[in-house]
This record gives sequence, C-alpha cells and structure tokens, in this order.
Amino acid sequence: MADFLLLMHGDTTAPEDGAAWDAYFGFLHASGAFEGGSSLGDARCYRRTGAPAAAARLTGFLRVRAADWAGAEALLDGNPVLAAGGTVEIRELVRD
Repeated sequence: MADFLLLMHGDTTAPEDGAAWDAYFGFLHASGAFEGGSSLGDARCYRRTGAPAAAARLTGFLRVRAADWAGAEALLDGNPVLAAGGTVEIRELVRD
C-alpha cells in the first residue's frame, strides 16, 4: 500500500455542492482509504532571492491510502472539485 495526496485546486468552473462533500467523505471512509486532510487558507510563496513567486491555488488536500496509482485514481470518483470542473492533483508520498 502507498500513501497519496489528493490536492484540490481552486479552479472550479461551477460552485461545489456541499452535500456532495458529505457523500464523498462517506465513500472515502467506507473504502478504508481515508487518512486525513484539511482545507487550506491563503498562501505566500517566496523565491530564494526574496522576490514573491506565484502560489498555486490549492484549496485543500486529502491523504489517502491505495495499492497503486490506479487505486488512487479510483478514489476520485465523486470528488466535488472534479464534478465542478476543477483540478485534483494526485501526488504519491515518498517513503524513506
């Protein structure tokens, strides 16, 4: 099993459905894959020179456990950000 982050981007083209989040969390909990997550607030990014850099518009993350990439992708089913036309980025967490 591997740990993955589902990174929600703030680029939806339609409003997200709050009830859909309840259903989605129910799905993740029932699957046994849910490991945690959080909404994210404002961000500030800095370059080494101290000059401001553009921040990705990340609005939240979920940590999930799946056997492989295909399993992680299957956990996108019903994700309200995707349903609202937005982007969800999957990143595998590296184990030392």
